[in-house]
Amino acid sequence: MKNIVIGIEGEVASGKTSICRELLNLIDNSIFIDGGAIYRGIILAILKSNIDITKLKENVSSLNALDLMKKLNVEFKIENKETVIYIDGKRIDNAEIQNAQNAMGVTKMASKANNESLFVFARNIIDEYRKTYNIIVSARDLVDIYPDMSAHVYITADLDERVKRRYHQYKEKYSEDEIRRMITERDQIHEKAGFNSKCERSITVDVTECKSAKESAEKVLKNVNKLI
Repeated sequence: MKNIVIGIEGEVASGKTSICRELLNLIDNSIFIDGGAIYRGIILAILKSNIDITKLKENVSSLNALDLMKKLNVEFKIENKETVIYIDGKRIDNAEIQNAQNAMGVTKMASKANNESLFVFARNIIDEYRKTYNIIVSARDLVDIYPDMSAHVYITADLDERVKRRYHQYKEKYSEDEIRRMITERDQIHEKAGFNSKCERSITVDVTECKSAKESAEKVLKNVNKLI
């Protein structure tokens, strides 16, 4: 039987990453791919390699995913059931990617990339891992990145609940009003950017009433099992 790929998208602060990690405990032989972190890591590797990001399509069309990773001195490894990125043999954590993003303009550079080319790259990576593992992947634009998902799950929760969760996550660094404004602004940006695309294998799961990430993951899996 072909290994499954469950794509997780959803509203800001709805608990997507925590749900993905809990799903690892519920699905045998599974790994979690954080598409956002890998995307930023790839952009960082491209910047370090001096490849012209505006011509990335040409590079992707002539190289498969493994060859391109070799060209960029990029490796993806499985550690604790999650993919982590190495550049030039050094493990790159999210904090370093964030620092580089600020110092080197990763986000600005990413906006100039040919996204379809990066989608091809990401698709090849998922295909490689799918040969061995069941995949849980969280990213934006998954409908375009990987149309062959077994299930595409869109996570929702009401705004008050998302504000409360993010307030505790930030350890009260910001007021609830500030967090509400930040979440609302990001919701609007994502909606305008078309991040909420659905497909025939999409399902929406509301986790407002769930008391934990584990309970949310169990609800997600229950709905996924109905689809696959």
